[in-house]
Amino acid sequence: MPTRRSPPVNPAALKVLQVIPGVGPACALDLWQLGIHTVADLRGRDAGQLYEALCALQGCRVDRCMLYVFRCAIYYAETEHPEPAKLKWWYWKDTPT
Repeated sequence: MPTRRSPPVNPAALKVLQVIPGVGPACALDLWQLGIHTVADLRGRDAGQLYEALCALQGCRVDRCMLYVFRCAIYYAETEHPEPAKLKWWYWKDTPT
């Protein structure tokens, strides 16, 4: 798995990931460093595993909203006609128990 010391990524390569709702340059870089280089790479992935891998990569607990962004991104990648409400990262927040 790449580390934060990975060589710089061409910003144009990150634009491919920025078509995902809620994914800007920083989040696109996080996805890239996790081995996600295209929207299709998200299909079949587990948001919780991506979140834990990002925490390990950064060496700290990352804000939990990244988990919600990953859930949204996976939904976007796997759904041919996504519902607009589900393209907002906050739709994917944990439900209170």
